[in-house]
Amino acid sequence: MENQTESKPRRRVILFPLPFQGHINPMLQLANLLYSKGFSITILHTNFNAPKTSNYPNFTFRFILDNDPHDQRISNLPSHGMAAFNRLFVFNEHGADELRHELELLLASEQVSCIITDALWHFTQSVADSLNLPRLVLRTSSLFCFLAYASFPLFDHLGYLNLADKTRLEEQVEGFPVLKVKDIVKLGFKSSTDPIGQMLGNMVKQTKASSGIIWNSFKELEEPELETVIRDIPAPSFLIPFPKHFTASSSSLLDQDRTFFPWLDQQPPNSVLYVSFGSTTEVDEKDFLEIAHGLVDSKQSFLWVVRPGFVKGSTWVEPLPDGLVGERGRIVKWAPQQEVLAHEAVGAFWTHSGWNSTFESICEGVAMIFSPFMGDQAFNSRYMTDVSKVGVYLGTVWEREEISNAVRRVMVDEEGECIRENARVLKQKADVSLMKGGSSYESLESLVAYISSF
Repeated sequence: MENQTESKPRRRVILFPLPFQGHINPMLQLANLLYSKGFSITILHTNFNAPKTSNYPNFTFRFILDNDPHDQRISNLPSHGMAAFNRLFVFNEHGADELRHELELLLASEQVSCIITDALWHFTQSVADSLNLPRLVLRTSSLFCFLAYASFPLFDHLGYLNLADKTRLEEQVEGFPVLKVKDIVKLGFKSSTDPIGQMLGNMVKQTKASSGIIWNSFKELEEPELETVIRDIPAPSFLIPFPKHFTASSSSLLDQDRTFFPWLDQQPPNSVLYVSFGSTTEVDEKDFLEIAHGLVDSKQSFLWVVRPGFVKGSTWVEPLPDGLVGERGRIVKWAPQQEVLAHEAVGAFWTHSGWNSTFESICEGVAMIFSPFMGDQAFNSRYMTDVSKVGVYLGTVWEREEISNAVRRVMVDEEGECIRENARVLKQKADVSLMKGGSSYESLESLVAYISSF
């Protein structure tokens, strides 16, 4: 590739991820992919949750939006947990001038093909338009989730968002029968015009106004949803399964523990349950103990990621409950997840159902147990349980007996064998899509040609 580009300068692509782990991972995987295809890469990023730039020596990083320590809009914001998402509102409202200035400097110095931003950076569309710079968006969740978000005005009209009648919680959602009304309620906002509702509405609007949409998915996983997106959105869509190209290890914001691998290597095939609830979720101590006892009571081997801050009010869980440390279980603070999921000893994944985790599990053919906490996670859980049929829905009502039963359903019972086979088949479809002529192969080739045409 380098020899091919010596006589012809690389065209530059600017990428602007949201500063959260679940959004940084796919954007940097995309950056690696585009670099491998001959583009130069500039990453715009906030200092908040800044990536480890030394892991990406071939990229240029420029830090924007939160560089002023005296900016009260930023300095007063909490920097942990869900409260950190307040930055989205501040930057989307006030970030346009600084982004425009940064882009003007970049455009003046070299040839830039386009900017690719996280879809939730909706303010970037007007900035790109003012500079006649094509903007593509990376949507870091599923097509199914996007279509649900696009239907929020309808959900508001139907009374789902501000539900007075609790007897309706188990109703199927109009237009999305795989969802239940309680999944919409779980989003936690009361109308499509409150701050979160407005942000998601703007995200949908400006995604539709973009020059193209890149999805971390593949056609065979969400074919009906892709048909709807193609029908309703004029911008082209490109479905690329990033975990099949690059792991996310280099973009981890937390140090990864690898000391458990010798133990994992000694376990029989498909015998270990991997448990991780992502980078921002929190539980009460009593719920943590129910999870712990449920795992022990299941009599299955497990590798459990207990991130500092996972238990509310505690930086680390110490002492650990009896029975959790021993030959059957291992607890770590963080792990190289994709490598764990690819390990032959791992038989299932108990997940918070964030799209990155869900999709990495799909790409490795690993069955799942779903416990969604917030946002799109309930949507992912329902789709994977009821449409793709690659897991069981447990939820977040933490009772040890239900937990141990769910673990055994997937790991031991006859039902679990069917679920695991569905997961293996879905992985095979992802693999086939990458072959020459396959849907993901063609999508990537089309994306490269499309960006090169600007």
